[in-house]
Amino acid sequence: MTIVETVLVFALIPLAIYGVITLLTLRPKATRIQRYRPGQEWNYAPVWWTANPGGLPGGAHQAAATPAEGRTAKGGARGNW
Repeated sequence: MTIVETVLVFALIPLAIYGVITLLTLRPKATRIQRYRPGQEWNYAPVWWTANPGGLPGGAHQAAATPAEGRTAKGGARGNW
């Protein structure tokens, strides 16, 4: 192998591969939509979120039920429920 072939194989080809990977990595950052930053105006409608919407019958604002007489909790360190 000549010096030119050696430089092509061991220097330019790996640099080209690194360059392609770099361009593929940086491209999504440049094309991403703008994110909300603190202090910016919020231009979107409010969204109420709950982990279990089916667990809120009659709305989210219900009076707390009074506990039954006596001890109601079961379980403990052994995990017997």
